[in-house]
Amino acid sequence: MKQKAQPSEAIPQIDSLYGDVCKIIESARSNAIRSVDFCRVQMYWNLGKRIFEEEQQGKERADYGSYLTRNLAKMLEPEYGSGFGVRQLEQARQFYRTYPIANTLRSQLNWSQYRRLIQIEDPDKREYYELESVNNAWTARETERQINSMLYERLLMSNDKENVLAVARKERIPESPQEIIKDPMVLEFLGLHREASYYEKDLESAMITHLADFLLEMGKGFSFVARQKRILIEDNEFFADLVFYNRLLRCHVIIELKTGKLTHQDLGQLQMYVNYYDRMEKLPDENPTIGILLCTDKNDTIVRMTLPENNKTIHASKYNLYMPTKEQLIEEINEVRRLAQNKEKD
Repeated sequence: MKQKAQPSEAIPQIDSLYGDVCKIIESARSNAIRSVDFCRVQMYWNLGKRIFEEEQQGKERADYGSYLTRNLAKMLEPEYGSGFGVRQLEQARQFYRTYPIANTLRSQLNWSQYRRLIQIEDPDKREYYELESVNNAWTARETERQINSMLYERLLMSNDKENVLAVARKERIPESPQEIIKDPMVLEFLGLHREASYYEKDLESAMITHLADFLLEMGKGFSFVARQKRILIEDNEFFADLVFYNRLLRCHVIIELKTGKLTHQDLGQLQMYVNYYDRMEKLPDENPTIGILLCTDKNDTIVRMTLPENNKTIHASKYNLYMPTKEQLIEEINEVRRLAQNKEKD
């Protein structure tokens, strides 16, 4: 029996057509899913609007709102399922109250994302996560993760609110490393435990394995370049742990990983890598290379005393191998702020 020829065997030119057709099919499928998701968003918005309007009719009764949702849920759940219980109806009402104008709803966001966004009371913070979810095509899980890791608050540690929102609104692009680099970084997705004994190569391997998650944590504009980048200086070989490129800052970013305390030798070695890249790899129209030392225990005094006062390219950032509680993150953020304020006083 004659075997069916593959497209490339029959007509070589069909490969291009095949690729285009696949893209059309995948695009249509993605659009169909988004369309269904957005129909669900609109459904809950309209439910919330109708419940709120009915609630206003009986506003003289303080408990009328809970009475409505409770009894409406009893009628809807047997017919339509658990998606129309008391909690879901209350969320729909809150959704409408938070987004009262229908044409401000974003078709790129699904109900799970909106359900998380309406829990944020601060309108600026909510707008930031809404915009970034759209700009970066975050999934519901990614939006949830960024909110839980307090991305907004961590960025505000070295930026003012107006700049952070302006970047999210695409009114400006980041101009300095401080606008992108986070301290602390939260790396819970690596699956490494605090109490376990591990080496820097284990940390590096986990980052490569979970590269998409690491790039999400790194932030805007990063792309992976190399792992264990060989640097040859005369007869001496050195290896930079991770090298990235940031298209917004238009520069290379070298990351060195340390599982112990930061030392001045670590900073000196990273400075050497940065100098090498600036002198041997950087193109004339690119910006100076940035070095980030990721460590478990950062000593700001050592950083300050080792590096020049006008240093803008070497940065030390602490990392967490687990998702801290909100209270722990706030404590860490406040501690970094206190240290920064003390540094300014000095």
